[in-house]
Amino acid sequence: MTIAMPTAAVEGVQLTVTAFRPDAVIGTIGLPTLLQLVPSPKAEEDKRALKYASGSVRRHAEVRALVQRMLKSTQKGRNVSAYASYIASGVSGGHGAAWSTPPITLWLDGQPGAVGDELVASSGICRITVLPGSPVVAIDGETQVTAWHELYDAPERFGVTFEQLGRIRVPFELYFGLSVQDARQIFYDRNVEGVPVAKNLAMSMDQRDIGTQIAHRIAETVKVEHDGKVVPLTKLVPLTKLVQNRKRQLTKADPEVVTLSALRVLVVTTLHGRAGLNLSSSTVHDADLPDSVDTEQAERELVPLLSQLIAGLFPHFAARDAVSAPAVLAGIGIAAHQATSWAATGTWMGPDELVRLLEPVRFEREARYWDGVAASANASGTLNFGGGAKDSGGRVADAILGPDTDHGRRVRGW
Repeated sequence: MTIAMPTAAVEGVQLTVTAFRPDAVIGTIGLPTLLQLVPSPKAEEDKRALKYASGSVRRHAEVRALVQRMLKSTQKGRNVSAYASYIASGVSGGHGAAWSTPPITLWLDGQPGAVGDELVASSGICRITVLPGSPVVAIDGETQVTAWHELYDAPERFGVTFEQLGRIRVPFELYFGLSVQDARQIFYDRNVEGVPVAKNLAMSMDQRDIGTQIAHRIAETVKVEHDGKVVPLTKLVPLTKLVQNRKRQLTKADPEVVTLSALRVLVVTTLHGRAGLNLSSSTVHDADLPDSVDTEQAERELVPLLSQLIAGLFPHFAARDAVSAPAVLAGIGIAAHQATSWAATGTWMGPDELVRLLEPVRFEREARYWDGVAASANASGTLNFGGGAKDSGGRVADAILGPDTDHGRRVRGW
């Protein structure tokens, strides 16, 4: 005689999810559970540690290698600690509400151990169970997963606690039952098909970047005559018609007269002089300010100085002249640096002297003034300012600061 064994309950990690297609669900997961489900990619690339790891971890590393790139000795890997610091600051309230991490895209190599009935009729909400040892790989968001592991391994290093991390829920999407080839394709689509945001445009969106902060303050301060109306030159919600913050370049159809990213270039070069050309696509934090200059002093000096310049030059902005080109604004900023109290090289000048220096400059978009300085002209004389601030900003500055040079005479029409 044999005794019937009890019906075995499926054991594993239970996730409450919502289906959005037959082989994919979305939901949130507690951080400790996520880290249990997805081992540290950094640890899996340590061959010595992997040699002594459990069989399930070694199996996971093998599956991960089929669909993910390496962390070690790559920019992706070097970004992990910085990402962990960013997350820790968000968790501890340092960023207020202005921080976010994207949902992590997970792939389960196989099928869930069980799929429960809908918890709410017609909602698609149910519980699925991931069996112990089933490989779950982050095919998008792996840097974030690694950063979470780094935080959880040493929270005190980042100024957070286990208690804070234990309350975190991480959004995710989970694909299952897909072949390795399908998982690789999702990796490709997520990392290649999307159009990357240009670095300097991304900088203009960073509200913690000092260059962007001051650019906004200037935009809020200046008032100009435009189409017969006095309107603030601002980039705040609601968006105004004068500052374009969504694109790197203006088109003829755009009602705006300058991009926010170009305005930021003006700020950064005024702040740092020629060194600002290399910072035009880098985030500027307190530690990046010139020696003995803090954010308050930088804003106190730059806002009135650059507001005066922009107000005086606004007719050229409104006419879509060369002044709105990032390279030209970079050159103006390098010249304006000489009017700051922290300028360490060159001859100091006052704001009025700076205005007088710019007055004779011909900002019309004509090849006879700007070809070979901030732009290149084609056979028909049409100018292309595509070189950008780094390529041409220095030449523009030389032309502005050196009226007796060849370029200086050219931009003044002499």
